[in-house]
Amino acid sequence: MTGPAHPPTSKGPAETFTGDVYVDTIARGEGPSRLRVSVVRFTPSARTAWHRHPVGQTLYVLEGKGWVQTRGEAVTEMRAGDVVYTPPDHWHWHGATPENFMSHLSITEVPGDGRAEVEWADHVTDEEYLAPRRS
Repeated sequence: MTGPAHPPTSKGPAETFTGDVYVDTIARGEGPSRLRVSVVRFTPSARTAWHRHPVGQTLYVLEGKGWVQTRGEAVTEMRAGDVVYTPPDHWHWHGATPENFMSHLSITEVPGDGRAEVEWADHVTDEEYLAPRRS
């Protein structure tokens, strides 16, 4: 069975990303499904702004090397094959390392209560991005 045509690749907007980020929508469920799946490709040093998801977010790293951080915790390295889960309403960011590209699947849901799938906040500063990390 063939599904609907996928929309073209879009560039992540400067309001919510630092650097060059490209997004391919894989699944955008229509009621009753609320599932959202995208491939997100980050160029070296590219990253999201701080954001949170009311139903949480799962990342599956496809290739490359990146970093992820939940507010108040250490920056953590992620590599191809890693699965990273951020619980509902936890502020976090993720992106590529300065030396590597990184691609991941982003798996989220739209909440059933009318809230948006994601809430965006400030950009991650260079100081936050380059903070000490654990692998």
